[in-house]
Parts: sequence; C-alpha cells; structure tokens
Amino acid sequence: MTSQTSQTSQPTQQTGQQAHEPRTVRHDVAFTSAGAELSGWHFPAAAGPGAELAGPAGRPVVVMAHGLAGTKDSGLEPYAAGLAAAGLDVLAFDYRGFGTSGGTPRQTVSMAGQLEDYRAAMTAAKGLDGVDPERIVLWGVSLAGGHVLAAGAGRDDVAAVVALTPLVDGLAAGRLALAHHKPSAMLRSTVEGFRSRVAGPRMMPVVARPGELGALTLDGCYEDYLAIAGPSWRNEVDATVGLELGGHRPGRHAKDVTCPLLVQIADFDRSAPPHAALKAAFEGRAEVRHYPCDHFDVYAGKQWFEAALAHQVAFLRRHLAPAA
Repeated sequence: MTSQTSQTSQPTQQTGQQAHEPRTVRHDVAFTSAGAELSGWHFPAAAGPGAELAGPAGRPVVVMAHGLAGTKDSGLEPYAAGLAAAGLDVLAFDYRGFGTSGGTPRQTVSMAGQLEDYRAAMTAAKGLDGVDPERIVLWGVSLAGGHVLAAGAGRDDVAAVVALTPLVDGLAAGRLALAHHKPSAMLRSTVEGFRSRVAGPRMMPVVARPGELGALTLDGCYEDYLAIAGPSWRNEVDATVGLELGGHRPGRHAKDVTCPLLVQIADFDRSAPPHAALKAAFEGRAEVRHYPCDHFDVYAGKQWFEAALAHQVAFLRRHLAPAA
C-alpha cells in the first residue's frame, strides 16, 4: 500500500443546494489497489464536538464509496463533512476506472474489483494520522451499501458498518426493474451487455430518460442523478453492468458482520429493493431506519438527507465511544 496526502488543504464549501454543509478540511490521498492508483479524500475529524470518540489509539475512521458508476464528488462530500464534524475521520475514494482514480478499463463495473478496492482503502485508512487502525467504519450507499457487508464480514478491525439504501441482491433488483420497465427495454440493455462482453466494451448512459437506453431510466432518475453529479462523473458505463448485477448477492454476508450494523432503507426505493435490504438487515441483526422516499431522496438538497445523516451520527457515537 502506498499513501500520500497533499501538502496543502483548504476548507471546502459547496454552493447552491449544498451550501448548508459544515465547513471542513479535505486532503487529497492516493493509494494503490491491484496496481492501480486510487484517488481519495481524507476529511480529518473536526475538533470540539465528537472529541469523546477519540480513544488511546486514536479516532475511528470511516471508509466511504459510491454506488453504481458514482464518484466521490457526486453527493458523498455532504455525508463526509457531516461525519467529520461529528468527530470521525473519513476517507472517501473512487473505484479503479472511475472519477479521478487510475486503472483500466474505464467506466467498467467489476463487483470483485470494487470489493478489492474497498479493502485497499481500509488498509490506506489505517495509515492516516491520528486514526485508530482497529476502529474502521465501513460506509456505503446503493451498490456500495452491499459492498460494505462483504468487506466487513468476519473482520475484527471493523467497528461499525453503515449501509444506506443498499443494493444487496442483484436478482431482486432485476425483478424490481421488470416491474417498472417494459420488457423490451430490459432486453435491449441485456443484449448490449452480451455484445460488450463478447466484442469489447460498449458504453451506454448510466442514467437516461424513460424509453432511452441506459442503466437507470426510471422517471426522475436522470434529473436526480445529475443534481448530485460532480465534475469527474461521466454519464457512461460499460453495458456489462447488468450482467455483473445478475449474480451479485452481498446480502448473504450480513450474517457474518459481527460489529454494529445500521441499514437505512428508502421504503419506496425503485432501484435497490427495500424488502431485500430488510432481509439482510434481519440476518445481520442490524439497527434499521426507514424513510418514506425513493432512492435519490437521501442526498443533500433532498428532504431526507438531514435525517439520514443524523441517524448515522447518533448510531456511530453510541457504538464507537471508547466507553461503549
């Protein structure tokens, strides 16, 4: 593992819909995974509130990544800033082939590769100044909400796991997609996936409007995703993503997560099946929070962001204080 932090850092403050975020310091960090240099942001814990989380060995550190074809500059910073303000260090990173991380092929989702990247980020997080290497918190949203279950299973150095609107069962997601899409649209994207796997990468939009070719084409998804998209995000993904999702079942690892687990479910989620998330939460003996909203309604600027962040902070403070 190699890790380097930028020599200078500046307080970051989003504008527009994210102007209410706490001011926080952010450092650039680089580390390697399977030979690729991955790009991360380190948000050191703020002084003051949350100081009680620091133990003799240091502060807990959150390892955070995005969902389907997402990048760290696309909606993660408000959560990272909020957790840092609460007294936790945060390492947010881009998977190989996405955002500002290196690696090829570009824009190609590999479940095994992303899980390997999560584990590399965990190792990098342990080397950050002032953190307790035995108190890692895994944080994931959407597709990453499933990755954190697999990454945290059977680990003694993981102190807590947070899965926000997690996608934990690819087959269940496929059935949910059939309920909201025409079969012809599903067939079209599947054919594109097979063509990409056989003849080489074929790109399609990550998000498109209903009736168009894309990985996410539900009504409102195009506008919701673009509202959080950062400058490094690209609206394209290898069409094999649907084939990758078909056999993806990280929910089966929930029973092997021995640390405190928080599962946050959007009850009207049309992208990540709520019933599958609830089943995984039950098997993982998780604390569960429900929000009467859809998949993208938990991001900054939406109604349920503040509640979701507040529940994460309360959960982590309760379980990570040294006395606990």
